[in-house]
Amino acid sequence: MSTPKEPKYRKRVGYQAVLLGGFSTLATALLVAGNIATKDDIKARQKEDLLYSLNQVVPTEYYDSDLLEQPLSITDNSGDNLTVYRGLQGMQVNALAWEVIGKGYAGDIRLIMGINAKGEVLGVRVLSHAETPGLGDKIEVAKDDWILGFNEHSLDNTSNQQWRVKKDGGKFDQFSGATITPRAIVTAVHEGLIFFQQHTDELLQPPVINLDDEPLQRASITE
Repeated sequence: MSTPKEPKYRKRVGYQAVLLGGFSTLATALLVAGNIATKDDIKARQKEDLLYSLNQVVPTEYYDSDLLEQPLSITDNSGDNLTVYRGLQGMQVNALAWEVIGKGYAGDIRLIMGINAKGEVLGVRVLSHAETPGLGDKIEVAKDDWILGFNEHSLDNTSNQQWRVKKDGGKFDQFSGATITPRAIVTAVHEGLIFFQQHTDELLQPPVINLDDEPLQRASITE
């Protein structure tokens, strides 16, 4: 019994190009469909992660609102857009939280810091970093309580000179064999407090209520 011959058109370059293009189009379509199907889940997860981080640096007694509901967009000292999350009780801003970045040994250290209306640190947590395991990663609260040492510090009770690690004549401990990492975080938190001092009025201004959303008052028919 003879083996069937492969059709000649299958060996043509045009056929192979069309076949490859078809598979590429199908793969792209599947990828797009997958992204669409998971987009809402990803956004929900990102929102949960952000809210978890905010709750780590802003105690619940400082607000009775949704921390994500009315963020403030403001230009930072570098000219970039900064999102500030506000803890409100009624219309009063009692706490604020935003991201600051320190220049660590292995790159940027992303942090979120919370402060009260007096400019006192409520908490600082690491969002991401690439510091050396076993040395620089002591900045993570799960591995060391070092980062809790910023709590209750402010520009009023801690001088500019003290906003350094002890090796540089400051108040904050450094790690044995890893000074660059804690130095970067101390600097970032200090700069965050300076930013608050420079923009206090704008940061503590109550959110604007859109009166157009209020129900219309009907005119009296007995006039």
